[in-house]
Amino acid sequence: MPDTQNANTDITDLFIIGGGINGCGIARDAAGRGLSVALAEMDDLASATSSASTKLFHGGLRYLEYFEFRLVREALIEREVLLKAMPHISWPMRFVLPFHQDMRFDNTTPTSKLLTTLMPWMKGRRPAWLIRLGLFMYDSLGKRGILPGTSKLDLGTDAAGRPLNPKFKTAFEYSDCWIEDARLVVLNARDAEARGAKIMTRTKVTGATRGDDHWVITLENTRTGETSERRAKMVVNAGGPWVADILRQKLGQNSRESVRLVRGSHIVVPKLYDHGRCYFFQGTDGRIIFAIPYEEDYTLIGTTDADHPDPQTAPTCTPEEQDYLVNFASQYFANPLNRDDIVWTYSGVRPLYDDGASSATAATREYVLTLDESAAPLLNVFGGKITTYRKLAEAAMDKIGTVFDALPSKWTAGVALPGGKFPVSEVAKLTAKLGQDYPFISPYATRRLIRAYGTEAWDVLGNASSADDLGQAFGATITARELDWTIAHEWVRTGEDYLLRRTKLALRLNEDERAAVDTYIRANAADYVA
Repeated sequence: MPDTQNANTDITDLFIIGGGINGCGIARDAAGRGLSVALAEMDDLASATSSASTKLFHGGLRYLEYFEFRLVREALIEREVLLKAMPHISWPMRFVLPFHQDMRFDNTTPTSKLLTTLMPWMKGRRPAWLIRLGLFMYDSLGKRGILPGTSKLDLGTDAAGRPLNPKFKTAFEYSDCWIEDARLVVLNARDAEARGAKIMTRTKVTGATRGDDHWVITLENTRTGETSERRAKMVVNAGGPWVADILRQKLGQNSRESVRLVRGSHIVVPKLYDHGRCYFFQGTDGRIIFAIPYEEDYTLIGTTDADHPDPQTAPTCTPEEQDYLVNFASQYFANPLNRDDIVWTYSGVRPLYDDGASSATAATREYVLTLDESAAPLLNVFGGKITTYRKLAEAAMDKIGTVFDALPSKWTAGVALPGGKFPVSEVAKLTAKLGQDYPFISPYATRRLIRAYGTEAWDVLGNASSADDLGQAFGATITARELDWTIAHEWVRTGEDYLLRRTKLALRLNEDERAAVDTYIRANAADYVA
């Protein structure tokens, strides 16, 4: 419904700055425990880091080389917890790790240093037994009920070997999960709102005054220019790449805490192979990249790790990074890639806690939460990864619980996100049912709608009995009916919100079609302020 953003003199329990996965995850958890919550995001939900990931729920196999066992174990356990809560936007995927005797470590990792000390004749090589050991640990550290364990592949007979350079004879196959990252953020925000949270997009925090018992936060609606104030007993700074700037410049706090900004870039190329598995490629420089089936007709390749100068500089996949990814992948695929194959690139900035690591690759992926109770409480969120966002939210609530007495206990594990209340094994059944109920939409459209909205696909299509009932068609199965629903329920305010974050359908439209979607959304979202 249309919303206005007037001055509010009531005191909210929790004011959250940042509409990425950490901010929205904390908002959902807090609202579900009975706290009054307001969240401000200066742009669209998931408009920065949280929509620019490699789209994986994974334990982080390579983090074992850095002995980050707690982080990996927590992430591995979370995979299936999250999978059960959102089977429409997350699904199991098998990962193929080709092996060759030329494999090398990054010689700065703790594992490499230990191996060099104990077995200097290895000279940085990654022996098969060590990979097997790592995968055994990967299978064993987390509980698995849905995902199968590791197996060995003969690339001479398995379909996974066909696209690869013939020099690769053997591979190991293990399990992780895919996730629609931006949709994950939106669904957390929607569930938070359903539980009473106020979610304000295009709302910038311009300043805050800290008192002994509450904060006064000054806001600007970036669409209308309207300013307002909100009061809150506690502030949560989940600003992602901007967390340190918000802490010092907006909240006026002196702190030594800081983040290390690490840019991860990706390229998208036309589909390179027909099977549905992902490849895990190891480089002679010690880095790894993934090649992942993407949007049915493409392959996603990434990511890089490069230090990024500051959060105000928009991240882009540089020509050097494009060359790096193309050359890296070409060492594995039988048909080399070139820059002309790239149809899209994207880049995000990971705000990692600055632990003084010597390289961007080595910087810790652990999250750090700092609570300042010197006056009205302030919680700052540093780092984190998408797989452990729910655990980060629980850890944040543990700290918030020291401010607000007698909060209910943890509740989010096993509670489905909107549209996700169905078994992981029944995605195909649900898709078939949608096709039966709406026989006038294409098989591609039924798959896409279930993967985006799950059981809410019926709410999106409503009482339509023909294609004409869905209104204007924009191409790529996009209809006015769906756009209207996302405007009303998912804070979609521009074509980019829908085409690049709620979906990735910009890949399937030409420039005129993308402009038509944007024009329609802007016109029909005009009455929606937040």
